[in-house]
Amino acid sequence: MLRSLTAALVAAAAFAFVADAALAQGQPKGLPEGKGKTEVEAICSGCHVTGLIPASLGYTRDHWNKLIATMIDLSPSADTQNAVLDYLSTNFPPNERRKPRLMPGNYDVKFTEWVMPQLGSRVRDPMQHADGSIWYAGQYGNLIGRLDPRTGQAREYKLPAGAMPHTVQLDNEGRPWYSGNKNGTVGRIDPATGEATVFKMPDPKSDPHTLAFNKDGILFFSFQAANLIGRLDPRTGDLKVVSAPNPKSQPYDVKIAQDGTVWVSCNARGCFLKVDPVTMQVTEIPFPLGGSTRRFDIAPDGMIWFNNSNRGGIGRYNPKTGEFKEWQSPSGPTSHPYGALWLDGAYWYNESGMRPDPLVRFDPATETFQSWPIPSGDIHSGILRNMRASREGNLLIHQTATNRVIQVTPQRRAAAAQ
Repeated sequence: MLRSLTAALVAAAAFAFVADAALAQGQPKGLPEGKGKTEVEAICSGCHVTGLIPASLGYTRDHWNKLIATMIDLSPSADTQNAVLDYLSTNFPPNERRKPRLMPGNYDVKFTEWVMPQLGSRVRDPMQHADGSIWYAGQYGNLIGRLDPRTGQAREYKLPAGAMPHTVQLDNEGRPWYSGNKNGTVGRIDPATGEATVFKMPDPKSDPHTLAFNKDGILFFSFQAANLIGRLDPRTGDLKVVSAPNPKSQPYDVKIAQDGTVWVSCNARGCFLKVDPVTMQVTEIPFPLGGSTRRFDIAPDGMIWFNNSNRGGIGRYNPKTGEFKEWQSPSGPTSHPYGALWLDGAYWYNESGMRPDPLVRFDPATETFQSWPIPSGDIHSGILRNMRASREGNLLIHQTATNRVIQVTPQRRAAAAQ
């Protein structure tokens, strides 16, 4: 479904979503005066703050046109389209203000991209089903979708009004669940009918964020702004919600360890939250160097690998010994590592503060990094917010700004080719 110009203007008058501070850190928020500014402010603020524009990589007129076309259809009004393109290309040409430090190495990666149907839906968090299909969330489109990577075709399911899903997660039976980030719900979709089974939170203004199922099918989830952690038994509807030990911790990512312990990251504090799955008792484990983390992952040996986003680094935590170790990311303190995945003996993440947004592989055995710019067609427009592994050992990532689901196929180069 195309996002129309009329709908964009109505949306702009109604609301604008708050952008992640990491996307515009240290960048001017205002737009310069000039012909076309009024049109840009009205259209672009329908889905995001205009501060993302000066914080961008900058583009030629042709590339601005391609980027905008993934968000909104301006073709019904040639005058408006030309005014917007002239203004953006004049005031925001290509720049290198946030150029990443790309690292060489002995791996090659292949990026396979699919563009999802609804423009401006902010595609994110792709996850593979057992049948090979890929589910994803369309946060601004208020939908979750299912992509058939063999055909490139996708079916999208509208969610109850106001859900604005932050993620999609498959349960142990392969059924898709979503977090109703804007209406205080979590829910499940029946792929055959599109009907939603909805579980309401005690506070309808709370913001369910990231979901994870344990081996018994119990759902655990975070609330970022509400500073809470939840547990739901889908079979009985039993719901329990507890607070983080300290205010403004902003619980974010959720992972289940092999022993059943629930781990939650803190987006506003340098800490992990360790949650007892039975009692829901929460213990805070502070980072020695401070900072904060968005995403993390747990390796098969139980080590927790994490991004210290505000310090521009990555780290490893040993739950058995309590030992922390951290490394600076190649692009430095403002690189803002975001997505996280342990895959095939290495830690993968991205530097979301850079433009273009690089995918990074860290090899713990050699303590070396390798990185690649993440494409969006023939432009680079981030950002990557989460990543999952496929059964084949590939990475499933996304680019929210351009509505793309992307599969990354890594392959180590043969010794003779290195």
